[in-house]
Amino acid sequence: MDALKTIAASSVKDSTPEFGIGDTVRVSVKIREGERERIQMFEGTVIAKRGSGVAETFTVRRVAYGVGVERVFPLHSPNVHDIKVVRYGKVRRSKLYYLRDRVGKAAKVKEQIRK
Repeated sequence: MDALKTIAASSVKDSTPEFGIGDTVRVSVKIREGERERIQMFEGTVIAKRGSGVAETFTVRRVAYGVGVERVFPLHSPNVHDIKVVRYGKVRRSKLYYLRDRVGKAAKVKEQIRK
């Protein structure tokens, strides 16, 4: 088991930014279309984080054209090119699944002022 943890630790990215639940992030994802590869942005609120080590994932939610869209990203995936924190949110929950039922301004998360 220790050998698996050693191999997993060596494949973990070092440059992952510190972000938490409620933060608005912009994730750059590599998209393959046939032979070509491009980077697509997905910006939204982090509503959940789960797992640890190599298997750590986070869920990002946004509303596009009136429809809620959620994507689960593996944190250490080679397809996740970059993660930028747009704004920090002030929440008191570890999972924000209640945002799925909210519409409009009620679905917003308060901003946390950081110095």
